[in-house]
Amino acid sequence: MKDKIIEINGSYLESGGQILRTSIALSVITGKACRVFNIRKGRPRPGLALQHLLGIQALAKLSNGKLEGAQIGSEEIKFYPGILDRSQSFLELKIETAGSITLLLQALIPPTLFLQNPLEITFKGGATDTFFSPTIDYLRYVFLKILEKLGPKIEIAILRRGFYPEGGAKVKVKIYPSKLKALKLTERGKLEKILVISGASKFLESRKVAERQVAGVREILGKLKLPLEEKIEYYDTQCPGSQVCILAEFENTIIGADNLGKLGKRAEDIGKETALELLKEAKSEACLDKHLADQILPYLALAQGKSKVKVSQITNHCKTNIWVIEKFLKGKFEIKEKTITWNPEN
Repeated sequence: MKDKIIEINGSYLESGGQILRTSIALSVITGKACRVFNIRKGRPRPGLALQHLLGIQALAKLSNGKLEGAQIGSEEIKFYPGILDRSQSFLELKIETAGSITLLLQALIPPTLFLQNPLEITFKGGATDTFFSPTIDYLRYVFLKILEKLGPKIEIAILRRGFYPEGGAKVKVKIYPSKLKALKLTERGKLEKILVISGASKFLESRKVAERQVAGVREILGKLKLPLEEKIEYYDTQCPGSQVCILAEFENTIIGADNLGKLGKRAEDIGKETALELLKEAKSEACLDKHLADQILPYLALAQGKSKVKVSQITNHCKTNIWVIEKFLKGKFEIKEKTITWNPEN
């Protein structure tokens, strides 16, 4: 007798694309079919956007699975995973829009860890740094550094940056197979340094946008006499854009905050906003910032053993991901104040 299809209401709490990404990724890993309906309900443009469609199509290809209803604007899909082709070693994704490469990777990384060989993914087009998604520097220097503590090794080569609205990025990612181990991260230790990475397209170099973003950061953090390091970069891109990512490196963890330049907003103010966000996260004394808190959850649940992490905030993104994960995997998350524990079923 076949298992009953798992029903996922895409309008639950946060109601964003994360519900879809987590559901299809876990469907591939567990072999459990799912139906996701009310996809991105309540958003200005509900249903599947191109980046969501590309992600689930890639997952279907990885698993020899069957998708029903998968088209732009669709608010309901059914996914029947096949057998994961563990011998795959290469995947190419073409993104015609400024779709987020980092969000696509959120969907692709978990099942890829279960392959036999390293998988090289080439992204042609899309954005490395765009709105409503982590910047690629946050992904590289915060998310992946914490993920390494669970075992996975992932390499990212940025051949060309891409910003909204034109995209045009080119990125190569190599994901190595890994057995996930439990993570216990409740003490962050002493602050070792703060690194500010400020970058902009060469269109903005004459206006010194990257330097001005750093000046805004320095205006906030400099007063506190913190150990500050700065990295300024300019990139060849198809359209103007800028980003800033601040990393607070502690003995046991990394806390991050990132931001994008916006039309009509001074570069100095972008830097200030990002610095204030980092201070807010740092004052919580958590080991994981509010964004990483929900991003790391699928890996904790897939790891062997009991994991426990102290986070800065339990967001709706976090609650939503917990709700989805518990539909696919045996075990329960426990939240006590701002500590999240994954208790696997024996």
